[in-house]
Amino acid sequence: MARRTVAAALALVAGAAVAVTAPPTAQAAPPGEKDVTAVMFEWKFASVAKACTEQLGPAGYGYVQVSPPQERIQGSAWWTAYQPVSYRIAGPLGDRTAFRSMVDTCHAAGVKVVADSVINHMANASGTGTGGTSFSKYDYPGLYSGADMDDCRATIGGYTNRAEVQNCELVGLPDLDTGEDWVRGRIAGYLNDLLSLGVDGFRIDAAKHMPAADLANIKSRLTNPSVYWKQEAIYGAGEAVSPSEYLGNGDVQEFRYARDLKRVFQNEKLAYLKNFGEGWGYMPSGQSGVFVDNHDTERVGDTLNYKDGANYTLASVFMLAWPYGSPDVHSGYEWSDKDAGAPGGGQVSACYTGGWKCQHAWREIASMVGFRNAARGQGMTDWWDNGGNAIAFGRGAKAYVAINHEAGALTRTFQTSLPAGTYCDVQRDTAVTVNTSGQFTATLAPNTAVALHANARTCAAPVAAGASFNVTATTSPGQNIYVTGNRTELGNWSPSAALKLDPASYPVWKLTASLPAGTAFEYKYLRKDAAGNVTWESGANRVATVPASGQVVLNDTFRS
Repeated sequence: MARRTVAAALALVAGAAVAVTAPPTAQAAPPGEKDVTAVMFEWKFASVAKACTEQLGPAGYGYVQVSPPQERIQGSAWWTAYQPVSYRIAGPLGDRTAFRSMVDTCHAAGVKVVADSVINHMANASGTGTGGTSFSKYDYPGLYSGADMDDCRATIGGYTNRAEVQNCELVGLPDLDTGEDWVRGRIAGYLNDLLSLGVDGFRIDAAKHMPAADLANIKSRLTNPSVYWKQEAIYGAGEAVSPSEYLGNGDVQEFRYARDLKRVFQNEKLAYLKNFGEGWGYMPSGQSGVFVDNHDTERVGDTLNYKDGANYTLASVFMLAWPYGSPDVHSGYEWSDKDAGAPGGGQVSACYTGGWKCQHAWREIASMVGFRNAARGQGMTDWWDNGGNAIAFGRGAKAYVAINHEAGALTRTFQTSLPAGTYCDVQRDTAVTVNTSGQFTATLAPNTAVALHANARTCAAPVAAGASFNVTATTSPGQNIYVTGNRTELGNWSPSAALKLDPASYPVWKLTASLPAGTAFEYKYLRKDAAGNVTWESGANRVATVPASGQVVLNDTFRS
């Protein structure tokens, strides 16, 4: 958390999970078979449960990370989640019953649960918490008093002094003395309570602000001392505390991975990624959590975020295909105010509405979770690049991906190690034939990918007749893009009946609509904001005709 704003410094990093021994209460799939974590940032527990059943389980996610469940200070800013008042499950995301129900539901869907855990500090405030607990700074009745805090009551001013980093106050937050037996016992008691509710692992916030030995002692007190444990320890050149110090306790987030992906995808060449990972000086793959973004870095600009369009999406495709670390997929909400909390108090009625981005469900990203599961245990093979921003590589005989980040289309015959046969390109849901020499030929439009794997040999049923709408349109938070037209299927020109497009490939919005073969129709795009205000695109009505079979593909740009 070095050198960040107050809001950013309060953040935690969602790590990714690897093979661990599950607590006896866990009913999810055996650990280690699926290592992708969906980080549902500030989602209510009931909404997480629904996503586990409908999206995460079917897509093959191994884990879901939930935001801190403990009682927090009141307020609408997202960082209130990282100012604990007590260890009761009494926050705005749901009570103890809702939390337990979420864990059970996710386990039934084959998804393990990781709880975000804030144990370095308490709240820098006074008042009444979200569960009704009265408190003041240094006094948390029934839990801690000033005697349980480190002696340094000054804010950390620099990161070159170990004692200051680990004993003073992170942006004024009362720093718990994790060297004390009482404090260690209370923290362990909280984590054990979560284990009793079926939690499968913990993400440890602000780990670098606690000595690694203190965390090891706390972990040893758990009912399952081998439970999965991932730690936020942000790398900073020349700093006194190194993330690698924490590898003895469990996984550690490799922040350099996400920072470097941003630089490469924005300003350098994808060809440079050929030895990405330990070859770049990173921590060991088997103990590193990786990500394209998290709720902290997306706000402070360290990494890519959902506003970066194809850079963001293709970086996610690469991460999930590449054999390094265990990946997190951040799933958050739109923001312009960097302090803004979750829309609707964390209630997610549906993806892509109300400001929820649902990156975990984007086709380009979700389809790669199954790719990663199929490729597990296979190293990188069959690397190819054009010296610039087109790359391709395989994962042995199990999977193969090609990424075109160039400005123009790429047509090429790719050499793989896949067995001959028909595969489904999971990025586009189209059939691809690999010949007896392991080759296939494909054309990739700019900023697209092709991904084949052994567990996807057939595609969905043939596409029904209709129209595939693809429109490039920029929006502000709360706005969405719709299409309507002169057909009942398109809402008969009524904004209230218009069809909402999917922003997963933002700034390109997509929708496939069924229409009778041979139909000529008119259509137009419009913007709607959260209040229902409508802005039509300018110009005349657009016209198109559905072919005798298949779909008409419409690539448009919103006319201001």
